[in-house]
Amino acid sequence: MEDAKTITISPRIYAELNAFMGILSDRLKRRVSIDDALENLLPRAHRNKPSDFAGAWVMSDEEEEEIKKSLKELWRR
Repeated sequence: MEDAKTITISPRIYAELNAFMGILSDRLKRRVSIDDALENLLPRAHRNKPSDFAGAWVMSDEEEEEIKKSLKELWRR
């Protein structure tokens, strides 16, 4: 077993973590530990945000106008 560490968390965070453990346990159909729950949560913290992709899509002025036109049409509905 790896070296275990002790951390202090607030009662509110502990309650939320416990609730998440229940959800994860139902999904995985087995009991889960706090370690399992944190291991499941941490990769989500490192996901890209939509703003990370700002400026990555190169398009022509015509494409931009077509997209704007389509959006305006959809918003009217």
